[in-house]
Amino acid sequence: MRLPQFYIDDIIKTALKEDINYIDSTTDLLIPEDDISEAYYLAKDSGVLAGAEVAARVFKLLDESIEIRFNFKDGDRVNKGDILAEFKGSTAAMLKAERTALNLIQHMSGIATYTRKCADLTEGTRASVTDTRKTLPGLRPLQKYSVVAGGGRNHRYNLTDAAMLKDNHIDAYGGITPAVNALRKKAGHMLQIEVEARTLEDVKEALDCGADVIMLDNMSCEDMKKAVELAKGRAKLEASGNVTLDNIRQVAETGVDIISLGALTHSVKAFDISMKWKKK
Repeated sequence: MRLPQFYIDDIIKTALKEDINYIDSTTDLLIPEDDISEAYYLAKDSGVLAGAEVAARVFKLLDESIEIRFNFKDGDRVNKGDILAEFKGSTAAMLKAERTALNLIQHMSGIATYTRKCADLTEGTRASVTDTRKTLPGLRPLQKYSVVAGGGRNHRYNLTDAAMLKDNHIDAYGGITPAVNALRKKAGHMLQIEVEARTLEDVKEALDCGADVIMLDNMSCEDMKKAVELAKGRAKLEASGNVTLDNIRQVAETGVDIISLGALTHSVKAFDISMKWKKK
């Protein structure tokens, strides 16, 4: 999976403009323009790397001549103490790029690391781990990319990808069946319809009106097992709500097809990486 370069560059340029404004008062007044340094990325924890090319691009946008060599690629497991990358080039440009690059690679690697933990805990079941739309504004492409790097899969990217009848849509329109029927009349043949089910009765109704996917919203594992028995493969079942590392295995063993977690992107802990300067 590779993101379009213009997507990455737009995100990076926005971040750099926010951080640098028009000068770096410390670096520009302190460091000679022709000064050259060497530095490296040090992993201060163990986990999964994501955002190597994104971080490298931050440096390259500030100075194309900076030499960067990553010792690992996105999706690789890394250990505390590993040298992730090595840099050589303009001291001033590297100092300006340092924080923006670290903010991105630490956040992306944090997502990949947490996703990998979830995916490992569901191994051997039919369930795939997916993200949600609970992403930070402007960073969705990088966050969803990081989920894939960590061994997960992506839910819909945006509201255009699929028709998803959540509780408020259903309540606003007047029920599951009329809402699904109305969508079927207008939707193109490529558009899937997902229905959020709050009860087993909702699951039955969604199955009867031909929903493609049914989200089991905050259901107990016992009710999820019953939903799997009811569905008999007629629709994909997605477990969502209050899924944690402590219970994800139990959820996966109910037989659901998908487990979606907003926590993969909305509240993940950054992966600890430091940029260290080699002494001259």
